[in-house]
Amino acid sequence: MYYTVMVRIRLKVREIAIDRGFNQALLARKADVDFKTVKRLFQNPYRDVNISTLYKLARTLGTSVDELIEAESE
Repeated sequence: MYYTVMVRIRLKVREIAIDRGFNQALLARKADVDFKTVKRLFQNPYRDVNISTLYKLARTLGTSVDELIEAESE
């Protein structure tokens, strides 16, 4: 028997960035990530993102990629 579980991935970039004193522009500059990418992640935490971008953001924020990701089951 197989079960299908739907999971949505929500990125906590905005919350962690704000908690650590980063605005969009500062985070983009320090992480060497395009400002538009950071802006989109702040506006839509369900947006697809490249793993290398997540790594850069996590490193800049002083956290792990795992901490930036929250799985929500539907």
